[in-house]
Amino acid sequence: MIIKKLFLHNFRNYEDETFSFTDGVNVLFGKNAQGKTNCAEAVFYLCTGSSLRIRHDRQLIRTGCDCASVRAEAVNRYGSIVLEAEIYENRRELRVNGNKIARAVDLLGNMNSVFFSPGELRLIQDGPDERRRFLNLSISQTSRNYCTALLRYQRILDQRNMLLKERDVSLVLETLPVWDEQLVRYAAVIIRHRREYLSLLSPLAQEAHAYLTDGAEELLLTTDRDYEGTEEEISARLSAELVASYDRDLRLGFTTAGPHRDDVKILIDGKDAKGYASQGQTRTAALSMKLAEVEIFRRLSGEPPVLILDDVMSELDLPRRKKLLSRAEGLQCILTCTHAERVLYGTETNKIRIAGGKIVP
Repeated sequence: MIIKKLFLHNFRNYEDETFSFTDGVNVLFGKNAQGKTNCAEAVFYLCTGSSLRIRHDRQLIRTGCDCASVRAEAVNRYGSIVLEAEIYENRRELRVNGNKIARAVDLLGNMNSVFFSPGELRLIQDGPDERRRFLNLSISQTSRNYCTALLRYQRILDQRNMLLKERDVSLVLETLPVWDEQLVRYAAVIIRHRREYLSLLSPLAQEAHAYLTDGAEELLLTTDRDYEGTEEEISARLSAELVASYDRDLRLGFTTAGPHRDDVKILIDGKDAKGYASQGQTRTAALSMKLAEVEIFRRLSGEPPVLILDDVMSELDLPRRKKLLSRAEGLQCILTCTHAERVLYGTETNKIRIAGGKIVP
């Protein structure tokens, strides 16, 4: 996967800019708050239909403007492809090769990317929501079936939670089995995909972590719940758990069982990284997971993703910077930093200087 050109119009602090990327390391450099991360964000948005930084798309529109647009000309294993997004105050339009797509899920898989920034330390430090978000974004890029099941599961879950807030308990108990039957069907798909993904991710992250730390520490990823069996067996188990949770769900007003409550345990030398890891250990563990994600995309889609490294180098010591750059060989990498010469050590790159939302000489 190679992005050739990226066009930004009224996106964040950009008015009109065209970026030309090469198939190696592309460095966006300049002072802080000039727009480097905004460009990286635009790439990720076209890959996934979402941003890691904001809740509402309208926040992507340049101040004082009515709409923003992002377009990328790229090449994947099937040939040339053009991805476009027009973002308005309360809606957006997505296109693939000029054809409007009705569902965001149809955008996934056309152009894959892995995004890493200091903010991704939340993956280790924060609660289960962050780790589920990581799984959902990553798996969705390689499986539309997973993404569809996830969207449908969430809609049914919302309806079930609304029902649990009803005052008429007899009506709730009479209706819950109807929602449960639909919920467990999609839950089983989600659980199976996560189980298969983690079976790939854990050894790859372990290997990447050993490489970055020279084997000084061991990283292990496991689920906090062990789901065995087929989708039908998982569905049956979840059905029983939902029924057993009726009293608690009615008391709390929301659904307390299901994959929306699951977590991934991240262990360093057998200890929970969230409670024991230093800042440096946390950063290395999160980076190892992202490098493992790169390899999974390569294996499942048949080509490497675009690797986006946003202000990462300044957070790493010299040996790990060099090791990270060696891992980026053979990938298209978009890297942001304040001083290119201090982080690249002679690596051949395409350097693009950014100032005030503009490309400057």
